[in-house]
Amino acid sequence: MVKAQNRVIRIIVPFAPGGTGDLIPRLIAQAMSEVLGDTVIVENKAGAGGVVGSLYVSRAASDGLTLGVATVSTHAIQPAVMAKPSYSPLGDFSSISNLAKVPNIISINPKVPASNIEAFVKLAKQADQDLTYGSPGIGSLGHMMGELFVQSTGTRLRHVPYRGAGPALQDTIAGHVNVLCDNLPASLPHVQGGRLRALAIAWPNRIDQLPEIPTFSEIGISALNDPAWFGLVGPAGMSPDVVQRLQTSVSAAMKRPDIVAKIRELGAVPSSNTPSQFSTQIESELNKWRGVAKAANISLEA
Repeated sequence: MVKAQNRVIRIIVPFAPGGTGDLIPRLIAQAMSEVLGDTVIVENKAGAGGVVGSLYVSRAASDGLTLGVATVSTHAIQPAVMAKPSYSPLGDFSSISNLAKVPNIISINPKVPASNIEAFVKLAKQADQDLTYGSPGIGSLGHMMGELFVQSTGTRLRHVPYRGAGPALQDTIAGHVNVLCDNLPASLPHVQGGRLRALAIAWPNRIDQLPEIPTFSEIGISALNDPAWFGLVGPAGMSPDVVQRLQTSVSAAMKRPDIVAKIRELGAVPSSNTPSQFSTQIESELNKWRGVAKAANISLEA
């Protein structure tokens, strides 16, 4: 990429404004601008669970001026559950860096007669139980986490898909469904307020806000212990020099105390890595969720 003045680099967010996947790139865009000497802006192109924006990035010129936010949903789960994926999460993109990771949590309505994860697993194995779990929709992270939980524990849970994370959360609180798998930031205030009961956390260690809640690894379900993540990609074919320059700007942004503090306020943890490490991360997640989708016989049409 030849250095020039007044260039604009666009980061395409494949979701609506306001969520974690939108706020994190907005936090780092200004810092990237200062390192690169270019203007970095964020644009939202939402639709089809992130497919619309991701497809747009995959078809952009490989000049380093159009980038995109990649998540476990857009670059692992969606390609894993679609019968004919709209794009290849590795072949159609250049991996730049992970940006941040977010703990996941499984929680239940407090009326469910289980005080901890062990009691819940025992309950959910009983043939006379009709326990349900809500998710933001078929093929969502919440759906696939629930499927992986069922596969890993031998339990019986019936999936109830909603149109978005908000309705699934509210119906779990109201008791219309029993269980919810979700990102921690959305569920945490309801756990702390007694409206949900946390069972386990997907994170390397127990978290300070809920020190009594075990990680999935602690209870022997290590396959579920991977957090959600948000990263930066570009179209396939970008030159290694361009990719490295962009990764360097991300790494510099993640070292700024003000940005680190703001990302943590969102319930996320800054976590950058190298382009090759990010590619390996995406490939590992893709293979994992393909296995879950196959075992659950999930194959969706576009």
